[in-house]
Amino acid sequence: MNRQLLVILLLATFIALLGIGIIVPILPGLATTLGASSLMLGMIIASFSIARGLLQPVVGTLSDRWGRKVFLSCGLLIYCLIGLMLPQAQSVANIIAIRIVHGVGSAMIVPIAMAYVSDMAPIGQEGRYMGMLNVAIFSGIGSGPLLGGFFTDHWGMPSAFYAMSGASTLAFLLVIAKLPALASKSPPTPRPGLIPSLRLMIATRRTRGILVARMATMIVVVPAMAYTPLLLHQWFNASATETGLVIAGRTLANAIMQTPFGRMAERRDKVTMLQVGCAIISLAICLVPMTMGFWAALILFVILGVGEAIIWPVLGALAAEEGRRYGQGTMMGAFNTAMSAGIFAGAVGAGACSDLIGLGWSFGAVGVVVLTASLWASRLIRAA
Repeated sequence: MNRQLLVILLLATFIALLGIGIIVPILPGLATTLGASSLMLGMIIASFSIARGLLQPVVGTLSDRWGRKVFLSCGLLIYCLIGLMLPQAQSVANIIAIRIVHGVGSAMIVPIAMAYVSDMAPIGQEGRYMGMLNVAIFSGIGSGPLLGGFFTDHWGMPSAFYAMSGASTLAFLLVIAKLPALASKSPPTPRPGLIPSLRLMIATRRTRGILVARMATMIVVVPAMAYTPLLLHQWFNASATETGLVIAGRTLANAIMQTPFGRMAERRDKVTMLQVGCAIISLAICLVPMTMGFWAALILFVILGVGEAIIWPVLGALAAEEGRRYGQGTMMGAFNTAMSAGIFAGAVGAGACSDLIGLGWSFGAVGVVVLTASLWASRLIRAA
């Protein structure tokens, strides 16, 4: 049953994230046509992250008590509606409002999928199972930009958003029809509530280090996903398809390397792997402004994806280990809230930096911040 459940869950996650990936290269273009500045682009991403970040711990804790399927289904249904709403946006304020709703739906998808997988993972195989989930996540996100660029170039921008809605509808139907409810594993003693659990996480050096590392490594998302399309268009007039290929190169490289690095995380020192991965992504994001052509950008983003592939199964395995103490839903909610905090910090910081000193310099600033914060997080994890 667990193998069948895992296959269904991974397939539904892939389809849902495929829909999200479709709009990645398109949304910045929609926002700029409505007059968005670099800071406003950052706020569009930040609004999504704030809504998701605030809700994830609550949804995660409730899923430990009420079951996971109902939240996953509701999140996918919201995704279906978002794809229909975005083409109707008439202003930047409309996009921000829609993205807040989008964040609500997102709070019910990836954290719940991670909690499902953590419940199924045998002790000692957390990295392998998280690697498989990450394959589904990044394959979906990585394939999406290719489709999004193709739809936009051939049928116009709205078609990409409608494709997102269609993919999310398919995932919703798959979960409703095929995914059984999986009870979370009961601990020998009652778990604390949400607020006591969050306080304990912050007070525990190892857990705090994991959350800081998750936040730090997500700061690169905004320059890599939102500002890179603008950079490529400004520097060599990249088409939507070329932009989609560059972004897809990163996420597909990430997906392909998840399995070997997930298995490696079971045998190697996780903190050392975390440090190596963070060094790679920090260097890669600093070098982005120096790329002046399609192939150079594609190669650099593939390297960025490999660095992220080292990090994600390691952090997922560490979080799953901690989830046995707090409850997997609660831990994955906090883990993904840290992710949202990183995206928010990257959105506001990179957006303000771009408006003040230029788009290119914001990439270097992000790289330095990521490396510094991740090294501190590594020390916290190691010292525990």
